[in-house]
Amino acid sequence: MLQDKDRIFTNIYGRHDWGLAGALKRGQWDGTKDILAKGRDFIIKEIQASGLRGRGGAGFPTGLKWSFMPKQSDGRPHYLVVNADESEPGTCKDREILRHDPHTLVEGCLVAGFAMGAHTAYIYVRGEFIRERERLQAAVDQAYDAGLLGKNACGSGWDMDVFVHHGAGAYICGEETALLESLEGKKGQPRMKPPFPANVGLYGCPTTVNNVESIAVTPTIMRRGAAWFSSFGRDNNKGTKLFMISGHVNTPCVVEEELGIPFKDLIEKHAGGVRGGWDNLLAVIPGGASCPIVRGDQIMDAQMDFDGMRAIGSSFGTGGLIVMDKSTDVIAAISRISYFFRHESCGQCTPCREGTGWMWRVMERMRQGHAAREEIDMLFQVSKQIEGHTICALGDAASWPVQALIRNFRPVIEERIDNYVARHGMAAE
Repeated sequence: MLQDKDRIFTNIYGRHDWGLAGALKRGQWDGTKDILAKGRDFIIKEIQASGLRGRGGAGFPTGLKWSFMPKQSDGRPHYLVVNADESEPGTCKDREILRHDPHTLVEGCLVAGFAMGAHTAYIYVRGEFIRERERLQAAVDQAYDAGLLGKNACGSGWDMDVFVHHGAGAYICGEETALLESLEGKKGQPRMKPPFPANVGLYGCPTTVNNVESIAVTPTIMRRGAAWFSSFGRDNNKGTKLFMISGHVNTPCVVEEELGIPFKDLIEKHAGGVRGGWDNLLAVIPGGASCPIVRGDQIMDAQMDFDGMRAIGSSFGTGGLIVMDKSTDVIAAISRISYFFRHESCGQCTPCREGTGWMWRVMERMRQGHAAREEIDMLFQVSKQIEGHTICALGDAASWPVQALIRNFRPVIEERIDNYVARHGMAAE
């Protein structure tokens, strides 16, 4: 269990001053100049040694991603882009950072920007986050006024500018290349890769796109050392993580915990247990809406980290747990998620544009039971035609919840269909 002295986000609940004075009291912006003085290579090596993996869902090693940026400039500027377009249902950690602890992110932009040779950072904030963006902008302004950003930031000799950019509320702009398109003022549609952003990113220049939490933890890792951060969790799953627990628990919350904490401990300790007791647990979506749904008995003893979730046939995603008790109509829940992905598809790739709507329509019929048993396999098969056949991962994200429902809750779907047939006294045709 994580102790308070090891928490990185010490104001996640907004009990203290969010501004610069409060941030300085909590140890932020402490020795930032000394961190930069150690040089770019040192910072990247330290982040690699810490074992930090991206906190935005994909879990790509952060230090490795930074190392892809060109060492020498070829005349093009380098950019750091922070993805604060937090639109995944079940995910609500970045907004707490922006609201209550924004200076962790602003300082992180300076450290990370310096490490990859970038003099400019753009923070792309989700369209619906109005107050969060105002708070973040105020923190950026405070940092400029105090000489922590701008020319000769923190007296380090490095110039750093941070711009806050407001999106228009599109889920697809959370995908890194669609985010870059949107930043450039174009329609938010994903780009083909390669070229990857580290070579051709924002305005055709070398760019790294990172999640808010990934950037916000870096100054603390640099201050306390890679060995401290990697002392939490197990191999390949190091460090602390913000978990979001919503749904049928007694006290829904956002909490910072050690990666790999057992599911039962996490829910019991921080979320007050499952509503109606553990026997009432039906299912869990472990990391945001795009992660495959699992049965309660599958996840009960699982470790909450990247490998732990893969072991039970799901994925860790952002760590946004959606807990469902036995009052849940699990088919309706997945149908609702299908509707979300249908609505958010950018329409660029045919399998996703046509397939997400088709899957939702079939899911709606299955919710009512107005389907044939053979259609269950057909739905699974068609979802496989969508998954992996699109430019970005939205096709995969739309397919996985449906596939997992069929894998883990097939008897529920079959029973619904049988009941419909019995009630209407005819075959579902």
